[in-house]
Amino acid sequence: MPWIARQASLAGGLGACYAPNGEREGRSPLAFKKCSEDYVKGGNRMHPLSIGLIGDYSPSVPAHVAIPQALDLAARALGCTVSAEWLPTEQLTGDPSERLAAFDGLWCVPASPYASMDGALRGIRFAREQGRPFLGTCGGFQHALIEYARNVLGLIDADHAESNPDTSLPLMVALECALIEATGTIVLQAGSRVAALYGQREVVEAYHCRFGLNPHYEALLTDTDLRISGRDTGGEVRIVELEQHPFYVATLFQPERSAFKGHAHPLITAYVAAVLEQRAGTPASAGVVAWNAG
Repeated sequence: MPWIARQASLAGGLGACYAPNGEREGRSPLAFKKCSEDYVKGGNRMHPLSIGLIGDYSPSVPAHVAIPQALDLAARALGCTVSAEWLPTEQLTGDPSERLAAFDGLWCVPASPYASMDGALRGIRFAREQGRPFLGTCGGFQHALIEYARNVLGLIDADHAESNPDTSLPLMVALECALIEATGTIVLQAGSRVAALYGQREVVEAYHCRFGLNPHYEALLTDTDLRISGRDTGGEVRIVELEQHPFYVATLFQPERSAFKGHAHPLITAYVAAVLEQRAGTPASAGVVAWNAG
């Protein structure tokens, strides 16, 4: 299903831009151009944006191969460069704040269970609490929800049924129908950040996962800052976003797979734009991105 993410064009119109406190603002499309110019004038052209990839790299995992390509496509669309570094989860136990502070943005990647669930959760918590632009896909979505449940909602027993089948609070459970090499339609919540970034209410995305949010615990997110912003056609949660954060989006699907078709994905482009915005210190909006998810 083809679609176009109608974001801010440098040629005219107003862009969907977000202030540091998460409130959406209408800004001139020249805002991103100025951001890019300030980035270059500040001597940053030769200093790539640094992205930390939280996860345990394996060349046999398609998403792990796709993610650096997806970041490069987004960076090229924005006129900047990105340097991605893998952060094995076992190296993020204890207090990883000093190491994580070196990165402009963090992405918790697919392929869980991780070697260290604690390390993954610590990385996610750092991004959430320190206001670092964050993207979580597939396993990153699952663990972003667990991190929030444990450290914000106080549900210390919240766990993943794949790694702990005997947990008393199975926040993540096996999907009724596994989404292996599958695509599906997602209905976006009106007024959400992701709806503004896509520029439409329905999109088709690619999956490779077997676990998702337990519907019995969805109500835990009611009246919290972690907002449900996308569901599949059966009503299951597929996207969440955090209010009052520069950029914090987690998806059960894998937007990085668009890189295999040479497409810059709108969510990934918006994520890199948020990283660029923080580095340059100027609110930014991304350019028009067109692609076909089918």
